[in-house]
Amino acid sequence: MHAACDVLGIRRGFDENDLYANLTWLSQHQPAIEERLFRRRGQHKPKLFLYDVTTSYLEGERNAYGDYGYGRDGKKQIVIGLLCDEQGEPVSTEVFRGNTQDPKTFGAQVKKASERFGCQRVTFVGDRGMIKSGQVEELSQVGFHYITAITKPQIETLLASGVLQMDLFDAAVCEIQQEGLRYVLRRNPQRAEELAASRTDKQRRVEGLRKDRNEYLAGHPRAKVATAEKALRAKIAQLKIEGWLAVEAEGRTLKLTLNQPALEEASKLDGCYVIKTDLPESAASKQVVHDRYKDLAEVEQAFRTCKTAHLETRPIHVRTAEHTRGHVLVVMLAYLIRRELSRAWSALDVTVEEGLHQLQTFCSTEIKVEGGGSCLRIPEPVAGSRTLLKALDLRLPEALPHTDTRVVTRKKLPEHRKPR
Repeated sequence: MHAACDVLGIRRGFDENDLYANLTWLSQHQPAIEERLFRRRGQHKPKLFLYDVTTSYLEGERNAYGDYGYGRDGKKQIVIGLLCDEQGEPVSTEVFRGNTQDPKTFGAQVKKASERFGCQRVTFVGDRGMIKSGQVEELSQVGFHYITAITKPQIETLLASGVLQMDLFDAAVCEIQQEGLRYVLRRNPQRAEELAASRTDKQRRVEGLRKDRNEYLAGHPRAKVATAEKALRAKIAQLKIEGWLAVEAEGRTLKLTLNQPALEEASKLDGCYVIKTDLPESAASKQVVHDRYKDLAEVEQAFRTCKTAHLETRPIHVRTAEHTRGHVLVVMLAYLIRRELSRAWSALDVTVEEGLHQLQTFCSTEIKVEGGGSCLRIPEPVAGSRTLLKALDLRLPEALPHTDTRVVTRKKLPEHRKPR
């Protein structure tokens, strides 16, 4: 903090209230910040936007956006939407209440792209369940297109109606057109093998439990068979395989019954997926449509980096709406910096984490002038750090003016704290 005061020229005292004030300023200026970053693209506006949402749990109960959703943490959460370009570069982020459904966050992104960023004839890519009929209507009203995926029940409906046939699902991309819509089909062999292995593993786990229960029943004549059978049924239900695996008792022995036709039906669509788009074929081939949908992995990677890596969006301790939006924006801006570092250091075969660790060796020496005053002298960086800085086209000053700015943390009892 002391070095930050010298670099930023802060002359008065510095404490946690300054950090909260900064979050407020960021929140109030978020549209202008995002627009300025967007304008740096010049005339090269995105032709495609990737959009997805995630949740982040909260510490405490009083966050302005906090609510219970479908998170597994058992805590209140917020919903975060992240809009990226086709390269996975973040364009905008937005915070919603923790119980907001994914499609309800979509309209704001369409409005951003068309009004704030002035985009025309772009395509939105969203995961299955994100772009439904209402969202399609919002896109069509501003002349936008979409690429999304349909759910398994929707695939089964198209199979039952004859629009799709099972023999069309292959490792190679296939396409079916109907009523102005294009369906791009594929079966991922690797994913199909993973699902088959998962079912086998689940069956093995149930078989192990059955063996344990049978041994217990054999060794304890007074033990109830119904209790053991109930436990086995509960395990089958927990693993969601009751559709093709059942348990029954014969005397004091439990047996498993495999329903082979049901198993084949359950595994019929393993590895199969269908991508839907209203883009004309002249604008994008079936392979391009397929690849652009797969680009959503770029947004997922951004979320993973922001939530679980060193950027650490979560947990969130702030309370007010402005501070929450500012917190999420800070993480997005940090992720943009991280991407710049990654690009600059890619030729050096150095990860961002390794590079930042190397730069932590920086230090400064305080030089006091006789009669008053002082400055911070910055020594010549070591060879490794010089290489990293050169790749970023950065030069360090030889010295900085130094002031003894008072840096403190104001700890207050919870009952005396103001909402943050």
